[in-house]
Parts: sequence; structure tokens; C-alpha cells
Amino acid sequence: MAAVLAANTISTAGSSLTLIGVPWFVLETTGSAGRAGVVAFCATLPIVVAALVGGPVIDRLGRRRVSVGSDLVCALAVGAVPLLYFAGALPFWLLCALMAVEGLAATPGRTARYVLVPDLAERAGTTLTRAASLFDAVQRGARMAGAALAGLLIALVGAESVLLLDAATFGTSALLVALGIRGIRAAEPVRNAAPVSLTTYRTELRETYSYLLRARLLLAVSVMVMVTNGLDQGWNAVLLPVHAERELGGSTQLGLVTAAFGAGGLLGALLYGAVGHRFPRRAVFTTAFVLAGAPRFVVAALTGSALPLAVTMALGGLAGGMLNPILTTVTYERVPQELRSRVSGALTAGCELAMPVGGLGAGLLVDGAGARGALLVVGAVYLATTLSPLVFPAWRQMDDRLPRPGAESKPEPAVAAR
Repeated sequence: MAAVLAANTISTAGSSLTLIGVPWFVLETTGSAGRAGVVAFCATLPIVVAALVGGPVIDRLGRRRVSVGSDLVCALAVGAVPLLYFAGALPFWLLCALMAVEGLAATPGRTARYVLVPDLAERAGTTLTRAASLFDAVQRGARMAGAALAGLLIALVGAESVLLLDAATFGTSALLVALGIRGIRAAEPVRNAAPVSLTTYRTELRETYSYLLRARLLLAVSVMVMVTNGLDQGWNAVLLPVHAERELGGSTQLGLVTAAFGAGGLLGALLYGAVGHRFPRRAVFTTAFVLAGAPRFVVAALTGSALPLAVTMALGGLAGGMLNPILTTVTYERVPQELRSRVSGALTAGCELAMPVGGLGAGLLVDGAGARGALLVVGAVYLATTLSPLVFPAWRQMDDRLPRPGAESKPEPAVAAR
């Protein structure tokens, strides 16, 4: 558990460097919000493809091997960007291609670590809710640290050097998983799996998506988060960097504002892990999502200084930190072990399906309607989406607390009473 948390912390911190470094690099070198949106599209479309078809591959190769291999490919792709730029050999199309490779490789590694959490929680003697909260908390803490560091380093040494540091974080994550995840059966390749063939692969994917279509709550989650992730991608890749460049004063303010959201998210995830089991999930989830979403778009549109936005981001992060522990726990409770990698990949694909369009659309919207108009339009759509759990009946299932598949006869560890 410690090895996975450490690897995820370092990898996520590096991803925060990319999240800020790449859009800023594009804005500095091209001056175009539209081109920043194109790069975001190229980086996120392969994420969806990898998530759609990657589940069976993860099971056959083994979650440990997939995590290590994924991080190594990401290190090479991200590290190549500044090296080629320094050599004067980085045309725009090649930047897009390298970001596409990074997106394609990153998703299987994240999924592989994510689906190990239930087995590692059992091995660590803690409850699933607390393990899920801790997993999300370290990711949010890493995003906070990575964002603050990215903003500072871009101002000091430039976006190109920040991407070199990101490549190093991927390599460190690969080393931690390679050395620290040993003797865990769930991390190894599935034994007695059917031989790899197009027919077998198609059958397993059909089984996965048939299961997901019957799981009404998981399907509702996937659709809702698909929309909000697309809007968030537009915010992170285009709207916030453009707002920081034009109104807030530069990359340092961008990093600090993003870090404020991460700091709030870290506290929110830890808070939910400590006391969240006492409250109805749907009520907490809906309230938190409303507070985490639309307010930041409105504040950014109506103010031109960093402080009001930083406060809004911190409060929004506090609410947003409670979302993933709830969704993770609900997913782990409902999905059997033998389907976990495949269903998690399918859910990831569904949740990230709109991300390529989100970044591209935000760039085009800024060019066409201006930054303020784009912020208000996206914020309004975000608010309408986050109210959906109050409308559709499938969301009522969120408060049904089910035993984890395969563990119905096992009592909860004693730590659950504390």
C-alpha cells in the first residue's frame, strides 16, 4: 500500500507539472488559445482509446508490469519535448504526437494502480472507504504540490525545464512499483486466462460493457462525470491558463491558484475518510459537486485578481475532495474482482470521453467569444450537470451500502468502529 501510494504521489505530482507546463509552453511559443486546445485534444483522445480497450490487456500482462511500463513510456514521451525543442526540432505536429503517446500510455498505468486498492486495503487491515480516501488524498496532495512547484519553476527556469522534471517523476514512480509491489497475487498476470485472440478479446469487452449497461448507478456516474471531466479539461488546459496569462499576472499565480484547489481537495478527502461514512452519500456527493464546479468559473469571469479565485478554488477543492472517495467506494462495492480491471477501464473511458472535445472546444470558444464569455457558458453547463443526482432515480442507489464482491462473509476490520 505504501509503495503504491508513494508511486502515485510522485507520478501525479509530475502530471501536475505537465498539466500546467504544456499549456503554458504552447501559449508562450504560439500565443494561440486555439492551439493549446488542439494539444489538449491530442493528449486526451488516446486516454479514451486506451481506457476503452485496455482492461483485458492489464489483466493478462499483470497490474504491476503495466504500471511500470506505462510510467517508462510516459517518461520518454514527456522528456522528448524539451530535448527536441532545445535542438530546434519540435514542430507543432510532433508536440501533438508526443502528447498523444503520453496520454495513451498513462491511462493503463493509473488504472492498474487504482484497481489494486481493495486488495492492498485488505492486506493493510483497513476499511475500503478509508483506503479509497487515502488514495485520493495523496493524489490531491501531489497535485497541490506539483501545481505550486510548476508555477514557480516556469517563472524561474521556463516550461521546457519543468517537463524534464516531469519525465524524472515518471521514472521514479516506475522504480517504486517495480521494487515495492511484490508477492501480491492481484498484481500479477491472471492465471489460466484464455489465449489472446480477437474473439476472446471481443468477448471480454462485450461482457464488460454488458455488465456496465445493467449497472444503472455506475452508468449514471459515468455519464455525469464524462460531462464534468470534459468541462474540467477545458478549464485546466485552456480557460485557466489564458485567464492567468491575461488577468492574474503569470505562471506563478496559475500555480498557486491550482495548488489552492489541490490543498482543499487533500483536506476534503481526508475529512471524508474520517467521518464520511456517517452521512448519506448522495446528499454529500451532490452538494460537494455543486460547490466544486460552477463557482470557480463565475469568479474567474467576474474578477481579475488571484485572491478571490484562490479562495474559491480552495473551498471548491475541499468539496471536490469528497467526490472520488465516494465514487471509488461505490465502484469497489459493486464490481466483482474478475471484472475489476475491465470495468474500471470502461468507466474511465466513459468518464473521459468528452475530455478531448472539452479542451478543443474551450480553445475555440475563447477565440470566438472571449475568455469571459467562455467562462460563463462553461460554468452554466457545469451547474446544470451537477444537479442531475437530484433528478434521476438511479442515483438513489448510492446510499445502498453493499459488501465488497467476494468479501460478503468477512467482517469489517475493527478499525471501522473508530
